[in-house]
Amino acid sequence: MTAQTTTATTAAGERESRHAPLILTVFGLYARGEHNWLSVASVISLMADLGVESRAVRSSVSRMKRRDVLRGERHDGLAGYSLADSTLQTLAEGDVRIFQQARASREDGWVLVVFSVPESEREKRHALRTTLTRLGFGTAAAGVWIAPGHLAAETRRTLERRELSAYVDLFTGDHFAFGDLREKVRSWWDLDELTALYADFLDRYRPVLDAVTRHEPPPLEAFRIYAPMLTQWRRMPYRDPGLPLELLPPEWNGVAAGELFRRLHTLLSAPAAAHAAEVFRVRS
Repeated sequence: MTAQTTTATTAAGERESRHAPLILTVFGLYARGEHNWLSVASVISLMADLGVESRAVRSSVSRMKRRDVLRGERHDGLAGYSLADSTLQTLAEGDVRIFQQARASREDGWVLVVFSVPESEREKRHALRTTLTRLGFGTAAAGVWIAPGHLAAETRRTLERRELSAYVDLFTGDHFAFGDLREKVRSWWDLDELTALYADFLDRYRPVLDAVTRHEPPPLEAFRIYAPMLTQWRRMPYRDPGLPLELLPPEWNGVAAGELFRRLHTLLSAPAAAHAAEVFRVRS
């Protein structure tokens, strides 16, 4: 394989990786209400509405199928895809994070994950770190991760489902002593990165809220705004575990970003769903 071919292949893979989160958003929003199935024609049509060409969609969907995110199924002779069982469970848990995210209080305490993975099972160590990061944990020390206590039950379920519990001990409790807990929170989590993510969301979608508040968008326009907006937003509730406000910097912009998301969701979700339903009527 030549260097030029390798570069082209890498670039194609990166494009597909960029499209996969948007495709998963579309399936998460609409497949579950369609008996967990979308036709290939429907997916291609909806993604075309979002500016993604059919070849890129087919390639991304094939990669998602190989990763067992999606599964190929035919309904009434039509080719299509359903969400794998594990993906359905992940999306169900994500719905709570995205649409009903709870803000922790100091009284909730903390959940600690302590793990040790043999060198021979490095892939498990990587899986653990990836899982804990996705759950919103910060790093207190090597092999010791921390999150607000209200995430304890979700953490246990997730580690069990991903068959990682054998490597982990879970503890819950309070921060008893020593030091300034606000400073420790800043060292355990990258609050500067979170602030930047929220700032980007606010900069991008505040003008959108102004526009859709003045003029109600038709279904197609609502869909074109809503699906990418939700795709960008759904990273944030996993990076930010809902830390107590009194431990965060003054005027934490995550609060304003969360309110912006909720208002856009209220205004756009129904007309966006109406557009998707019309596509399903025509394409399925």
